[in-house]
Amino acid sequence: MQERFETFTVLINRISRNVRKIKNQEMAEYGLRSAHVSCLYYLYCSNGLTSTDLCERCEEDKATISRAIEYLEKNDYITCQPKSAKRYKSPVVLTEKGEIVAKKISDKISGVLDEISADLTEEERDAFYKSLSVISESLDVVSKKGAN
Repeated sequence: MQERFETFTVLINRISRNVRKIKNQEMAEYGLRSAHVSCLYYLYCSNGLTSTDLCERCEEDKATISRAIEYLEKNDYITCQPKSAKRYKSPVVLTEKGEIVAKKISDKISGVLDEISADLTEEERDAFYKSLSVISESLDVVSKKGAN
């Protein structure tokens, strides 16, 4: 039992750390961090999202997304539309500069996913993602029980 726990937690932590490291390495030239990368990626995949949408898609808290939006807007990667509406309800869209960087992010993500799954069959990849989903959903349930 202890070995299963150690293997599980070490591997999950290592994967998470490596994903953050890749995000930070690839985006250092733009002065972007991990949360910025996620925001730009999800905005690139959509036609504008609110900060609430970004919180859900990025799996980040409101404060992290708020800081990321502020930074990205200040550095001309995104703009909030319309300026007069409540900020958290305003759709956030990419600027031209944001589109260019977000495309690079999307291309890099595709390349990394292709590289890390090169030795897996389609069936193995599907089973892996299904297993991760089951584990994630189960951990959500367990964590909510502990909060009560």
